[in-house]
Amino acid sequence: LFDQQNCCCTHARTYTHAMMSNSHNGTYIGCFLHNISERALGGIMLYDLRKMTSSLCQDTCSESGYQFAGLEYGAECHCGNRINSPQVAEEDCSLACRGERGSPCGGVGRLSIYKVQEQMPGHRKFRNAHQRGCFKLGNNTTNNFPIHSFQTNLTSQSCIETSRSYQPGLFQLPDKNKHTKKKQTALLDSRCKERMFLPQRSSSVVALSSFPGAGNTWVRHLIELMTGYYTGSFYFDGTLYSKGFKGEKDFWRSGRSICVKTHESGKKEIEMFDSAILLIRNPYRSLMAEFNRKCAGHLGHASDAQWKSKEWPEFVSSYAPWWASHALSWLKFGRHLQVIHYEELQRALLPQLRLITAFLNITATEERLICAQSNQDGYFKRPGAQQPYFDPFTPHMRQMINTFIHTVDAALQSRNFSGLPREYIHR
Repeated sequence: LFDQQNCCCTHARTYTHAMMSNSHNGTYIGCFLHNISERALGGIMLYDLRKMTSSLCQDTCSESGYQFAGLEYGAECHCGNRINSPQVAEEDCSLACRGERGSPCGGVGRLSIYKVQEQMPGHRKFRNAHQRGCFKLGNNTTNNFPIHSFQTNLTSQSCIETSRSYQPGLFQLPDKNKHTKKKQTALLDSRCKERMFLPQRSSSVVALSSFPGAGNTWVRHLIELMTGYYTGSFYFDGTLYSKGFKGEKDFWRSGRSICVKTHESGKKEIEMFDSAILLIRNPYRSLMAEFNRKCAGHLGHASDAQWKSKEWPEFVSSYAPWWASHALSWLKFGRHLQVIHYEELQRALLPQLRLITAFLNITATEERLICAQSNQDGYFKRPGAQQPYFDPFTPHMRQMINTFIHTVDAALQSRNFSGLPREYIHR
């Protein structure tokens, strides 16, 4: 916000995948290991499954204050200020970006990393800075706008650059949501169509944590239906935002979302949350769902050729251990956990939804619960057809995955949670 000469700075962190130029001149460094034990970059993450480009990733990381941009699996962008893993053979990063050809865009558990070009003041486009509206300047503005700068030739660009020079996440915009109009989606009926951000910012942040492919988006959809409040995300997925998950663009620690999606499993990242819903799904199903998403987006299916390619065994080798370590880490470091099994949600939806609302300390009306049940599929339920005609799991893969299942099952029971459903091994 700025008037003719005064710049008042606050921070409302959002990410966008609006159309970006392909003129970014960062320096390509190489292909680096990026798996559960060695994460190459530890900053933010951006998904764009349809039109990811190296320029989009570099611009996003540069404008968010990071020095490095890394691309994985042709559609995922990671940012960070330090490379934390070893460099590997260049042929490991052989996948093309979904939105362009000719630029390395990572591989399975591999990042193509660029050193982003620092943009000079006055030339930064700040595509992830958005006008939030006109606000009345109160008598005490320092609560919301603690940074003040007087500039004789003030422009919106110089005001944004001033705010970017201070640490993000410390300040808050006044809440205008009381007067915003909400869009009705075609999917929802009148009993649960209205959703909003929390009317009062919460001082605690609740994680909705899961391994990728475990149904996090589905559970977010159910939570939004039954509570009426948006869920947030540790990442940004433009496809989800365009389908009504408005919390995707909100800073994850803003306190405006009922809970926050995360797939993180490091001790530091886990301890940033005050409590967590830990969503666990059969690893066989999770691995197939995530491989489908990486190959063909939220609703598509990997082709038989992709299931038979070298990418599938590499994916299982990298991601199966992550399925186990994700659950084990949250059981070890998570504070105030509620464990939810995906299969139990499918079998007994309403009782499980009541458990979730009680954990979130939300009173959901019976009408909203029934509405959530009636509209449970949402936009991102992948059709059940078009699975591979053969079993993609080799005996060696099964032996490894079953060992992980027994380990997680024992850890759950040692924490006095119910063990994993029996069908996890006998699919």
